[in-house]
Amino acid sequence: MTIGRFPDIGLAEARKLAGQSRGKVQQGVDIARDKRHEKQAAARAWTFRRLADDYLEKAVGRLEESTIKGQRQRLRDYVMPMIGGLPARDIGSGDIVDIAERASKKSLHIAVLVLGELRAIFAHGIARRVIEFNPTAHVKANAVLGPRPVNRTRIMLNTVELKYLLPRLPAIGPQNALMVKILLATGTRIGELVFAEWEHVDFVNRLWTIPAANIKGRGVKAARGDDVKDFVIPLTDQVTGWFLELQTLAFGSKFVLPIRCRMSEDAGDVQMEPVTLNAAINKFCTNTLGEHCRRFTPHDLRSTCRSHLGALGVDILIAERCLNHSLGGLVEVYDQHDYLIERRKALELWSAFLLSCELGKEWNVVPIKKEVT
Repeated sequence: MTIGRFPDIGLAEARKLAGQSRGKVQQGVDIARDKRHEKQAAARAWTFRRLADDYLEKAVGRLEESTIKGQRQRLRDYVMPMIGGLPARDIGSGDIVDIAERASKKSLHIAVLVLGELRAIFAHGIARRVIEFNPTAHVKANAVLGPRPVNRTRIMLNTVELKYLLPRLPAIGPQNALMVKILLATGTRIGELVFAEWEHVDFVNRLWTIPAANIKGRGVKAARGDDVKDFVIPLTDQVTGWFLELQTLAFGSKFVLPIRCRMSEDAGDVQMEPVTLNAAINKFCTNTLGEHCRRFTPHDLRSTCRSHLGALGVDILIAERCLNHSLGGLVEVYDQHDYLIERRKALELWSAFLLSCELGKEWNVVPIKKEVT
């Protein structure tokens, strides 16, 4: 039996260990077999990193690609530095509390997300028989982080705010300004614009096709091969012009919004991160808009579009289809009409309204009214 290496273990320590082993042999213990079992157990022991990777691999096709990407980033930033190399079975509730408190220094929202992801990973570990106890079982977010803040109400920027905001957009930078205008004019989500490629934009017919894989709630279905539809947005003259401006800023990239700064030449052609615009808008609201306009997010531009479409007299069904909202119920089942012509008319009215706000002019167009039959 190998006791250890000299001089890491001295002669006196070796005699002591040998004596202990002889005692076990005299008691009928097979120390060689026990040592093999210990090695096998150590080989089977999963670190948290291995368990998390296994969980995320199994989540492909079940969770949206963007969701998995977000989980990987949060695990990398807040979890792995603390417990990534530890055996998963040795992690206790105290470790979970420490991680949650560390993440809460960034934001309570992130801390809640991290706790949820840890619960899912350890539940996966129990199912895989890697661990026998879930250390998150009795860790409650309220106890560790305090009461959850009230959900933020979506903002609809009013006419006064739009008249102040739009003429000052150049201060946010040309690419950011064009992104804000396109999101506002089309009512699309930031992810749908960030993942857009030039092959999706038809300048001749003035159409922008959003593949099902890029649409919230449809990516997983598309990956499974389910029958899900792309969404086609009619582009107004203004929006078409903004896309043409972005094309000159893309410098040959296949993406409408390529990443602005590559860490290395090996990074390749990739699209920018959605958080880039969030950061720019926050700075814009603080340094330029001040008290003249409420602080808003990219998604608030979508709610602003929807609210003003209603105020402009656009039929609720057309307005909902402009934002690619599910119509639900029997309408969803039986009404397969895409309302492309009607949506183009509605978005042209909305673009004209935005132009009047940007130029500081009064809006004097009569809202759309339903025809009485």
